[in-house]
Amino acid sequence: MLRLESRPPNLEGRGEITIRDLVRNALRMRPDRIIVGEVRDGAALDMLQAMNTGHDGSLTTLHSNTPRDSLARLETMVLMAQLDLPQRAIREQVASAMDLIVHQARLKDGTRRITHITELEGMEGEVITLQDVFLFDFRAGVDERGRYRGELHSTGLRPRFIDTLADRGIPLPPGLFGSSSEHRR
Repeated sequence: MLRLESRPPNLEGRGEITIRDLVRNALRMRPDRIIVGEVRDGAALDMLQAMNTGHDGSLTTLHSNTPRDSLARLETMVLMAQLDLPQRAIREQVASAMDLIVHQARLKDGTRRITHITELEGMEGEVITLQDVFLFDFRAGVDERGRYRGELHSTGLRPRFIDTLADRGIPLPPGLFGSSSEHRR
């Protein structure tokens, strides 16, 4: 494992190292996967290209309000690369590169919880299709301190990538996706 860090320019305006620079240089090192702490700009395009060229298991974080919003935000950041890519091409890159969105939210009680684990299923026309695999259950209410008691629950739908994980030696427990997991595919 090798850690690379970005840095701002010095007082003379020189020496800046951007996330985009780091992703490109990391690709030259032939990594198995790339992890970017947070993508905020045109580096999103470089990250998508890395994910689409054999760097399975790569991941990054970004800020958004919902899993669907994360796709729109990612698309906007790719446009920041200023390559004038068509919207459809960007969406196809996203749909091909990504398997899951793990969405964490700050709840009203001040805690941060994973509220969605959402699979990207592919494209239908011009739209990337999403399917929630796990959702946070708010129905459990709050405890005496006002903190949410809920936890993630399976939606009962079996994700498409489960067989790929098993082929790579990562079997998942059969009951993980609930009793209706056999009804999907």
